[in-house]
Amino acid sequence: MSVSTASKSAAAIDRARADGRAALVGYLPAGFPSVQDTIAAGIELARNGADLIEIGIPYSDPVMDGSVIQAATSQALEAGFRVQQVFEVVAGITAETDAAVLVMTYWNPVMRLGVDEFSRRLAEAGGAGLITPDLIPDEASEWLAASDKYELDRVFLVAPSSTTERMKSTVQASRGFVYAVSIMGVTGTRSQVSDAAEGVVSAARAAGAERVCVGLGVSTAEHVREIGSYADGVIVGTALVAALRDGGPAAVGALTSELSSGTRKS
Repeated sequence: MSVSTASKSAAAIDRARADGRAALVGYLPAGFPSVQDTIAAGIELARNGADLIEIGIPYSDPVMDGSVIQAATSQALEAGFRVQQVFEVVAGITAETDAAVLVMTYWNPVMRLGVDEFSRRLAEAGGAGLITPDLIPDEASEWLAASDKYELDRVFLVAPSSTTERMKSTVQASRGFVYAVSIMGVTGTRSQVSDAAEGVVSAARAAGAERVCVGLGVSTAEHVREIGSYADGVIVGTALVAALRDGGPAAVGALTSELSSGTRKS
């Protein structure tokens, strides 16, 4: 996996690794319940143990999001959230914290704004890169060029269904880390973590991945501990969004602190 010295995501994961722990990655939807709340919650994430932060762009037709995140993004869209406000969110968080802040988005909003324009503005806001769930490397030539130009990380997804060939091409195209989806399905909290996760991480490593983070279904410190024993980073989304919904940014901070207790590698 190619990693430039400028990779903010790789640096954040490596710092956690040097500290003897898995990196904690927290997800929040932009504009939920407001742009300012997203910024405040992102700062709480970073101050309470999150190494990387994913800011999701609300999208009208999500294919990967479970009900909690769908409801939050629908609320943000109804409140008038616009794609360009994501740069305000990223800048607001990066101005106050050292966390690597990535934007997670379906590809259509990036194309509509323009791949180069989006990339330039993300870099100017201090963003680390993009996580692109519905973009495959074979169709990403414009993004590969823009991410090189603006030194942004490009995080592609691999899954239990990825063939050896697909795994290899995805790992080679990724920079920063590879996002391993632990289950076939949508996001959401689950009582236990899928057995498939460890297999996906092993396959990604075999394909040359230096950093693999696992997401989908993580909601407790115990899940974090379990995944952190074999992955470089653990991604938590739904549980944090529910905390923000029910208790505001302070609740996000409290849950992050609890989750981060599971990152220490024994």
